[in-house]
This record gives sequence, structure tokens and C-alpha cells, in this order.
Amino acid sequence: MKQLLLATALATFAVPAFAGDVAVSVRLGEPGFYGQIEIGNMPQPQVVYVRPVVIERVPEYAEAAPIYLHVPPGHEKHWKKHCREYNACGRPVFFVRHEWYDNEYVPRYRQRVEEEYRRRDEYREREHGDREHGDREHGDREHGDREHGDREHGDRGRGDRNE
Repeated sequence: MKQLLLATALATFAVPAFAGDVAVSVRLGEPGFYGQIEIGNMPQPQVVYVRPVVIERVPEYAEAAPIYLHVPPGHEKHWKKHCREYNACGRPVFFVRHEWYDNEYVPRYRQRVEEEYRRRDEYREREHGDREHGDREHGDREHGDREHGDREHGDRGRGDRNE
């Protein structure tokens, strides 16, 4: 009975230790993503400031086009404190509004990605057909298909090489 209680107590205290090991990954095009976004053919973004913000002028970015960033609330107000997190202290930066990112960018980005996956899958199907089971017409030796045997090397299809 004491062993059962001890095991239960240890398990109870061990669970919170694992909670710290959980990692959350948020990607571009998902709500909660912060970082540089590619505008491409998206509608004109709504920005926080009309002019791009630059913390340090550096020759490397003197003629560079501004980048668009989605940052947590307050980062744009204290950009000097946060620009290093985005490797953007010397770059001209436009901060996109959160509403625009969530309501315009995210849905269009997801739609574009889904269309790209669909086109890729259609291309693969059109170019390669159904390859799920390998190319059985040609013995598919590259994929280890020994079902039809390898007559050139004496294999009768049963894996018995010594007959």
C-alpha cells in the first residue's frame, strides 16, 4: 500500500516537469505569428505608421525597400528595444495592423498555400500517375520489388537463390 501511495505521489509531481518540455510552433499565415511577412500580390497592407521606421541608418540598407512586420502589441512603440529580435534595426520597417493581418493576410495566405498544394498534387498525379504500389510492369527493382523475380540472376521469385 505504501508503494502504491509513493508511486502515485511521484507520478503527480513528475507530470508538471513534462509541461515545460512542450513547444508551440506558430507559422507564417497563422494567427499569433510575429515576424516578417511577404506582401507579394496581397492587398495593400494597413500599417501603424505612414512612414517606415528606421532605428539605425546603415549603408547596407540605405536603398533597401521597407519590410513588413507583424509584431506583438507595443513592440512598434518601443521598436528600438525590440528591433534586434527581428534582425531589423538598420532596415526600414512598416508595422502591419493586427486586424489587417488576422482578417486579410491570414485567410488569403492560407488560400494561396492550399492552392499551391492542390496544384502540386495535381501535377504529381498527372505526371506520375498512381505510384503507391510501385511500377510493377517493370519489376521495380529500384524499390526492392522481388515479387516477379529477377530471371537474369536466377531468382525464381520465391527468394530461393540456391535451386
